[in-house]
Amino acid sequence: MPESAALVSSYDHCRSVARRAARNFYYGFRLLPRPKGDALCALYAFMRRADDLSDEPGTLEAKRAGLAAWRAQLDAALAGDTASHPAWPALADAVACYSIPPRYLHDLISGTEMDLDTAEYATFDRLREYCYRVAGAVGLCCIHVFGFSHPEAPERAERLGIAFQLTNILRDVPRDLLLGRVYLPQDEIARFGITRGELSGSQASSMAREFFRFQLERARDFFREGRTLIPLVDEDSRAALWALARIYSGILDKIEARNYDVLSPPAAGLSTAEKLGILMRARFGFWPKDEFNQERGGSRRRAGGAGSSRRAG
Repeated sequence: MPESAALVSSYDHCRSVARRAARNFYYGFRLLPRPKGDALCALYAFMRRADDLSDEPGTLEAKRAGLAAWRAQLDAALAGDTASHPAWPALADAVACYSIPPRYLHDLISGTEMDLDTAEYATFDRLREYCYRVAGAVGLCCIHVFGFSHPEAPERAERLGIAFQLTNILRDVPRDLLLGRVYLPQDEIARFGITRGELSGSQASSMAREFFRFQLERARDFFREGRTLIPLVDEDSRAALWALARIYSGILDKIEARNYDVLSPPAAGLSTAEKLGILMRARFGFWPKDEFNQERGGSRRRAGGAGSSRRAG
């Protein structure tokens, strides 16, 4: 059946949001068949709005009310009432077309609600719960769009999503501190003898660099496990997933090249030219299928944390 005008307009809105705000993710979206790319744009627009409701100015009460309303609108949209926001028709369509379990969308909202109540995380286990909700659940949504049949794909998607989030956390330490948030395990900060003042500085001390190296190696551990998802998704989605993983692991490479100093500006990241180079390699098939099986830099100190299993859902 032809798409309704409301659905076409909704997908246009979601593509616009993704193009404007998705940065790294939008590069991967462009490599997918159009229906799959549009579905990820719908998911992104939903997640972007939840994140904005948590971060935008206002009282905690107003933010909680905004997220509660967003959750209620999600349930209503999936039941057929999509009139309350321009993203809902596209999201409801994507959820139906790709059989995305709604609980993952609710987990994402729960993660943004954690930002209202939690500014610090005592242990990595607690931080990992947050990372699952705001990123692991995203990975679980995405593999339903990518397509999969292997029973291990969901767990690997969760771990790859957490790898992305741990990378974001390292990249954004100064920005998060300005918001009053420290997404780093407090017990590990204490173990390395790092002070809050050192984390707030404009340049990392030698001990802080060693601490950030430890965090980076943990992210790499999650990448090592999550990368094995690539051959488990449908063939028409593998290049996009490889590109996303390569861009995010490239951020870790940039941090390593800076001797683990994440405090000095600017934030680590790939240039537009570097991202386009990855995009072209993926589009034309010039990407090594075993790239993430190659260890970088010889023997490494393992940070731990990726071995404990947490099943989603």
